[in-house]
Amino acid sequence: MENPASDSPLSARGSTPDPAVVFTADFTSTRQWVAGRSWAYPQGGPVNPGDDKLDYLVADPAYSRSGTFRATRRRDGRWNTGLLTTEGSEEEFTVRAGDVLEARVRLPYEAGAWPAIWTWRDGDQEIDVFEYHPDNPDLLELTNHVRGGNLYYRDPAIRPGAWIDLRVEFGVRSVVWWVNGARVFADRRGVGRSWHAYLIVNLSVCGGRYHPPPAPKTTEMTYEVRDLVVRRPATVLDLLEDDDEEGGLAVRDGD
Repeated sequence: MENPASDSPLSARGSTPDPAVVFTADFTSTRQWVAGRSWAYPQGGPVNPGDDKLDYLVADPAYSRSGTFRATRRRDGRWNTGLLTTEGSEEEFTVRAGDVLEARVRLPYEAGAWPAIWTWRDGDQEIDVFEYHPDNPDLLELTNHVRGGNLYYRDPAIRPGAWIDLRVEFGVRSVVWWVNGARVFADRRGVGRSWHAYLIVNLSVCGGRYHPPPAPKTTEMTYEVRDLVVRRPATVLDLLEDDDEEGGLAVRDGD
């Protein structure tokens, strides 16, 4: 398991207090979140079979608005699934380079469940805070799709039904993941200085190409998300203030 040092501003902050909270998830809020559609799916959804998903996105608040994300079997073989995104919402919150996301999640039990917290914008900008598949019961997938970087992180504390604490620093030069308080992966790739993206929280259902689909007797599955917050270091806030004043961030070659 690789554990290189972070090159982001947070690594040099020492005992400085935690960065300011700029986003606290309220899944009931229609100002923060849009339910049941996402441009990460073709035409915004509701289906995405090309990604081996049996999902049929629904806006029904019972599938996402409580923080418990549900999936239920349909008669046509697809699954009604819950998804929330900040894209298209009134607030349209985006995570920025340098931000730190923290969340607590309860993993699902059922084979075929595919929970995730991730980012997306304009067909790209995807960072997977985590993905999980119960057929690999002790494994979390941690991935930087923006610049390439991935770890399959295994730990006995990761198991179906377990509560897991996640923390991800979206560093300019290194994205860094913590699991249950332990720093487990720094990709040394980062996201670049001008990166920003919307948040997505959802429960997908596997179609069987890469992971087993749900058992025939399974009709419902859930996973839960609590205490999702985004913190922003003072250095990032200063850059955003400069952006407002000057009309754009200065991006250096190689950032």
